[in-house]
Amino acid sequence: MRIAASLQARAGGFVRRAMPRRPGRAAIAALPLLLAACASLPNGACGPGMHGAVRDELYFGTAMPQGQVSPGDWDRFLRDTVTPRFPQGLTVSAASGQWRGADGGIVREPAYAVTLVHPDDDASEQAVRAIAGAYKARFAQEAVLRVRSPACASF
Repeated sequence: MRIAASLQARAGGFVRRAMPRRPGRAAIAALPLLLAACASLPNGACGPGMHGAVRDELYFGTAMPQGQVSPGDWDRFLRDTVTPRFPQGLTVSAASGQWRGADGGIVREPAYAVTLVHPDDDASEQAVRAIAGAYKARFAQEAVLRVRSPACASF
């Protein structure tokens, strides 16, 4: 193993400075494997008392072609569409969003962020997709942003 270092005399002693190393081919080749490992949690990866889960964050913009999703409209959507699919619980936060619309223009709007922690199964996947689809259809939205990541959870 090569170690490149330079020594510099300083006030009665020496200071060792490591020279920067470029990553080797093995490190570069291993990078995709390391990134893939971050994408999912193997069985037993969660600590004691924790279990593997999926964390979905959904972002719902409120600007519509003709007006805005009202707080009452949102409450009804949450009550009638989201809660029945995830009765075990969820978190809702008011947000302020910005994104580029299909026409290329920047859209700034009030939004809601919903966080769901659920099993990694087909029923949950279908439920999340149904929520996003229902919101787009009901409120004339181009998109609902979804961020999905592996998680460890406990209650």
